[in-house]
Amino acid sequence: MGRKSNRKSSNKQNGGKKTDAASLARRILQFLDANYGQEFNAKQIIKKLDIRDSLTKGGVEPVLHKLVENGSVSKSPRNYFSSTQDPDFIEGTVDFVNPRFAFVIPDNPEKVDGDILVKEADLKQALDGDKVRVMVYPLKGKTGRTEGKVLEILERDRDEFVGRVEISPRFAFVVPDFKKMHKDIFVHRGDLMGAEHNEKVIVKMTEWREGDKNPTGKVIRVLGKAGVHEVEIHSIMAEFGLPFEYPQEADQEANAIPEKITSKEINARRDFRDVTTFTIDPADAKDFDDAISYRKLENGNLEVGVHIADVTHYVKPKTALEKEAYDRATSVYLVDRTIPMLPERLSNGLCSLRPHEDKLTFACVFEMDSNANVVNHWIGRTIIHSDRRFAYEEAQENIDNQSGDFFQELTLLNDLAKQVRKRRFQHGAVNFETVEVKFKLDENGTPLGLMIKERKDIHKMIEEFMLLANKYVAEFIFKKRSGADTFVYRTHDSPDMEKLETFSGFAKRFGHQMDLDNEKKISSALNKLMDEIQGKPEQNVLEQLAIRSMAKAKYTTEPKGHFGLAFPHYTHFTSPIRRYPDMMVHRLLEHYLDGGKSPDAEAWEQKCVHSSEREKRAADAERASIKYKQVEYMALAEEKDYDGIVSGVTEWGVFVEITETKCEGMIRVQDMDDDYYDFDQKNMRLIGSRTKKMITLGDKVKVRVVNTDIDRRTIDLEFANNDERKPRARAFR
Repeated sequence: MGRKSNRKSSNKQNGGKKTDAASLARRILQFLDANYGQEFNAKQIIKKLDIRDSLTKGGVEPVLHKLVENGSVSKSPRNYFSSTQDPDFIEGTVDFVNPRFAFVIPDNPEKVDGDILVKEADLKQALDGDKVRVMVYPLKGKTGRTEGKVLEILERDRDEFVGRVEISPRFAFVVPDFKKMHKDIFVHRGDLMGAEHNEKVIVKMTEWREGDKNPTGKVIRVLGKAGVHEVEIHSIMAEFGLPFEYPQEADQEANAIPEKITSKEINARRDFRDVTTFTIDPADAKDFDDAISYRKLENGNLEVGVHIADVTHYVKPKTALEKEAYDRATSVYLVDRTIPMLPERLSNGLCSLRPHEDKLTFACVFEMDSNANVVNHWIGRTIIHSDRRFAYEEAQENIDNQSGDFFQELTLLNDLAKQVRKRRFQHGAVNFETVEVKFKLDENGTPLGLMIKERKDIHKMIEEFMLLANKYVAEFIFKKRSGADTFVYRTHDSPDMEKLETFSGFAKRFGHQMDLDNEKKISSALNKLMDEIQGKPEQNVLEQLAIRSMAKAKYTTEPKGHFGLAFPHYTHFTSPIRRYPDMMVHRLLEHYLDGGKSPDAEAWEQKCVHSSEREKRAADAERASIKYKQVEYMALAEEKDYDGIVSGVTEWGVFVEITETKCEGMIRVQDMDDDYYDFDQKNMRLIGSRTKKMITLGDKVKVRVVNTDIDRRTIDLEFANNDERKPRARAFR
């Protein structure tokens, strides 16, 4: 850890009293090292080390002077002592897991052994997500983990929080919704902006003086009464920093764009307006990113065009529209609304590939034989005129019934897609069919019921052609100069074998075997498992665990492959209305098609990192809105015993997914009064110390709801194994 070499002399053991002195020296050194930067006199050290016998007390000063002599400790003129060690300083991000301690995730993991545990008292008022500078202690703590203390907060992740106001006669507090914010925020009565007791607000942290237990803040926006649908959705938007409105300047720019397409623009493009073209989207969609064109060629082959809205024709660099699109980086789909990346005039109007209108597009056009082999392809700018707007359900019905608009074209396209899909899996793609829940809401946003989204052939058909276009665009750029040209790729690393082994052990508890002996056949082992669990109660749990064992997909300029899709190169080209990386891809593609040279990669890499971060934010917000509706739904649901599956086990509780509703709740260990349970982290289970009863990931259980908390978006459960039913606490507050 960078210690001075002459320290070793203080630790020599020569028997008798010298051994005691050496032991005392080690204790003093460890204490001073752990309190780097602080000074203590001999009396303070005796007190801190809880030294009580007079012989050892008398030995402290001589040992300190010996340590000063060999350079291990320094002494001030006032007879105060401090460590001279050269400590390791690490910069990282705080993960504030519970009120007692946090982990700091190092920016450079290779410099330290794992994440750094920091006790709450040593956080120096750092909060979850903050960038901090940490001093790492030279020795591991009792937990066996690397420990440290925060020396400096480099950057606050956030200073605004959503929460519920609690008002007393002389002062008020805001109790944050965010689970990883463990401090209530003190608010002077005059800084409440008129908020009333139990209302939801946005509070801005203004001060946190050293020594104060809680930060001080002021209310900057009153959202309304807790528990009301609109208020709770706005709370989620504010919690994740999602925008409430579009900036006026960007809206003005959007409204000023002319609708008319000039003849010059038409002549610069390949004209597909006379080719059969249609869009297929969800029934409630308004932004149509992609259209499919179809025709038979004279040589007997089929031409399939994937036409994508040409957003970058309208959104130019260095404009307010571009700045806002970059900042948002993605549209966000909450349980009851869309927060679009682009203003409505563009997303639902100019760029949306609406039927019976000429539209500007960027396309990847494939010539395919009857076996769905791509024999030729072309990439470039097009103009289209969509003949029909299908909802997924309509298009599927036309295929199933072999009747209706374009049923023959739809059927042929579906047949081609099935062949492409089959080949993709033969080449090693992984088939994750995750379960998606959709709520049926009344006019007030109250959940009336929930349904599992069903993926039919038509969904898979559209997906397959989009994947094909994304793949060919990525390979087109990569092959130009063997990856030397700057481009935006969507990459997905191979899974960590250790994580897969752990997942395989969980799957085995459900009776499913995974062969991981051959690393080249991991995807086929995963696919076999995914096929086996289709429609079974454990499907959702195992799919989620499998996804967690995988690496995370991300945007990068590095031309790596995509493990999950089994593509050597892949990008996102097909959704520029709702994803900024697709706009980046369109810009670079246009640049290269026009003969441009490769731009500097660093600036594009920064945009990729930003886009990946915004993608995560959107996913977290979407999950939070679904969780909110799940909590509300279970609060209103029938009071009964539910079948469930243990979906997670931690030292503080057992997570259970209710099979009927796919809602997840928690049974707290502190509420399990039939025994004292120890946590076996390696095997993800709790073991009763007296009864030896085991609660393991994947166990099938019966539970009942005992509490629902809208603020924290939590469902508290209990095992349904006694006759005494506790009254349910709904806790809408």
